[in-house]
Amino acid sequence: MSDQKIAVLGTGANGASIGADFIRAGIDVTFIDQWPAHVEAMKANGLTVRLPDGSEEHSVVNALHLCEVAELRDPFDFVFVSTKTYDTRWVTQLIEPLLHENSIVAGLQNGMTIDTVAEVVGEHRSVGVVLGIAANMFTPGVIDRQIPREGTWFTVGSFNGTVTPQVEAVAQILSHAGTAEISTDIRSSKWMKLIANIPEMLPSAILDMPLLSAVQVPGIRKVMDEASREAYSLALKAGITMLPIFGKTSAEVPNNYQYALDLLDAVLESFSLPDTRVAVLQDWMKGRRAELDAFNGYIVTLGQQFGVPTPVNEHILRIGQDIENGKLTPGIQNAELMREALLHYSH
Repeated sequence: MSDQKIAVLGTGANGASIGADFIRAGIDVTFIDQWPAHVEAMKANGLTVRLPDGSEEHSVVNALHLCEVAELRDPFDFVFVSTKTYDTRWVTQLIEPLLHENSIVAGLQNGMTIDTVAEVVGEHRSVGVVLGIAANMFTPGVIDRQIPREGTWFTVGSFNGTVTPQVEAVAQILSHAGTAEISTDIRSSKWMKLIANIPEMLPSAILDMPLLSAVQVPGIRKVMDEASREAYSLALKAGITMLPIFGKTSAEVPNNYQYALDLLDAVLESFSLPDTRVAVLQDWMKGRRAELDAFNGYIVTLGQQFGVPTPVNEHILRIGQDIENGKLTPGIQNAELMREALLHYSH
C-alpha cells in the first residue's frame, strides 16, 4: 500500500479525519483544500484530530492549496473527493490531468455524486462511497472527530455494481479509518444515506441547533419524519432497493416507511453527540453556501420528474433558500415556520 499515491481532495472535517487515518497507516497522502487558512495551518503545524475519548492525534501533513495542484506532475492512484457536492464537477476536472488510466476517483461525500464523477473521468474510474462519520471543524488545522474509528463505517461500490480489484482496494484503504464493506448496488446504498440525511440536514440547521437538540423542539421530529416518508416513497418510485446500512442486517429492514424513521433513529443514537452540528449548519456558521440541492432540493427536483408530491421537503427547502438569500437567519424562531409544513401539507 505504501507505494500507492493518494490524494484527499477537500480536507474539511470528514476528509481530514479520514485522511489522517491514511497517514497514520503509512500511506502516501496529499491533502488538497480550498480554505487558505486551513492549508497554511496544516503546512505550519500539521493536523490535530481530537477524538471522542478526549485524546488527540497529531499528523504531519503534505497539504496543498488548490492553486498548487498545477505544479504537480506525478499521477495519483486514488483520489478521494470530500468537497461539497456542488464543487464535485470542477474539482474532478481539476484533478483529471493527474490521473492515469487505472486511477480511481472515489466520491467520499453525501449525495449522488457518482454520476458527476463518471461524466468527467469515465464510469470505470468512478467509485461511490457511503460514509458514516461525524466531525466538526471550526479552527483551521484542528478537527473534532465525534465518532471513533471503531464506530465509523463505509460502503463502497463501482458505478455498475461490479466488484473490481479497484473497488476492493478502495475498501482496503478506507478500512484504516473504519469498517468498510462493498455494495453491488452503490446507488441504492447511497440512497439509504440520503434518506437518513433528509430529516436532519436542513431542519436542524434552520433551527441553528445541534441535531440532538433540534429533535427535542416540539413538533420538529414530526416534520422530520414526514420529510423522511416522502423521500422513502420517492426512492421506491425511482426503483431503489432498500438495503441495510449503519451496521443493520437485512432482517432489520422493514418493508415500509418505518425504515426511513429507523435510519434517523440510528443517526441520533450512533452518530450524534450533544454538540454535533450537521454539515449545512457548519457551512452557514462559516458564512458559506450549503448543499441544499444535494438533500431536500434533490428530493424536490426528483419528485417533480417522477410526479411524486414532496410538499414537506418543498417547505423545508424554501426556508433554507430564504436563509441563503438573507431573508431569514437560522434560529429557534424558525420552529413555527417548520411546523407549518404539517399544517399545510399533513397527509
